[in-house]
Amino acid sequence: SVRSGRSVGPGEALGVAMSVFVTRRIPAEGLRVLSQASGCRVQQWDSEEPVPRAELLSRVAGTRGLLCLLSDRIDREVLDAAGGCGTPFPLPPSSGPSAQARQRCSCLTGPGLKVISTMSVGFDHLALDEIKKRGIRVGYTPDVLTDATAELSVALLLSACRRLPEAAEQVKSGGWTTWKPLWMCGYGLSDSTVGIIGLGRIGQAVARRLRPFGVKKFLYTGSGPKPESAAEFGAEFVPLTRLAEESDFVVVTCALTPATQGMCNKDFFSRMKKTSVFVNTSRGAVVNQEDLYDALSQGQIAAAGLDVTTPEPLPTDHPLLSLKNCVILPHIGSATYATRSTMAVLAANNLLAGLRGEPMPHELKL
Repeated sequence: SVRSGRSVGPGEALGVAMSVFVTRRIPAEGLRVLSQASGCRVQQWDSEEPVPRAELLSRVAGTRGLLCLLSDRIDREVLDAAGGCGTPFPLPPSSGPSAQARQRCSCLTGPGLKVISTMSVGFDHLALDEIKKRGIRVGYTPDVLTDATAELSVALLLSACRRLPEAAEQVKSGGWTTWKPLWMCGYGLSDSTVGIIGLGRIGQAVARRLRPFGVKKFLYTGSGPKPESAAEFGAEFVPLTRLAEESDFVVVTCALTPATQGMCNKDFFSRMKKTSVFVNTSRGAVVNQEDLYDALSQGQIAAAGLDVTTPEPLPTDHPLLSLKNCVILPHIGSATYATRSTMAVLAANNLLAGLRGEPMPHELKL
């Protein structure tokens, strides 16, 4: 669908009419921000399902702005199709009026993609080196999904450690015959040690929510110590190996980087306690899923909860789905109505600010 904008008052016009492409059906509040911006011509792939690759390559041609999702692979092929010119983008006003004026002329009137705004906190789907080379600015949506993702992380942890899906299935299948002292027993958080891989915004929010459950000790690991963040929980910075060995619950909330890819592997799981529970709400590629399957099926660890997998969606015949002690959700960490709406509005505002050559509410510094 193509939507035309209308003026929203002084200071908000984009000047030269600019075409933007939205790769999916997004919450109405976000689309409204774009469609009401003067001089913004909005094209949208109006479907719940991903835009086909050929359609994406066709639709991005000649666009100035692209609003995408984490499931859209924005690589060199897409950038070439969009005609990213490689000219440095207009500097934000903080760079000084003269510097801004020098660049505004050549860029805002020239062809090519100027801004990519992703409706996600992660950006591993973007070819950042290629994007940087072309002088394209990138917006993303951190912070706004922190609480929702932390809530889901706790829900997934509790579902796995207390065997909730398995127990619910027993009710439906007739397996619930009477009250049994040892039936459906799991593991609790009271007096436990929780290890968090990646004590960033979401990691801290998870710790904040778990503490009232009576957690005895928090451990964390990452690229380096974060004493100010850790102080709130009395969390101790430890090597990954020690975190695996001492934690009753391991929660992965780190970003996917070359350093974290495949980090949770056979060696990692072999160090974990047989009574421990593993939870991942970051990115699927942080985990070696074959090694996780072996650890779960052989009783090396007690249970796992995953909101992210490789690939997504996970094939219905994947071995992990055959395990009763593995709870898998379809990447719904940020899936509350309010959060998704806020993400869409922020992504739209990032896109518009970038097109205007202004500072974005949340810009990824390349």
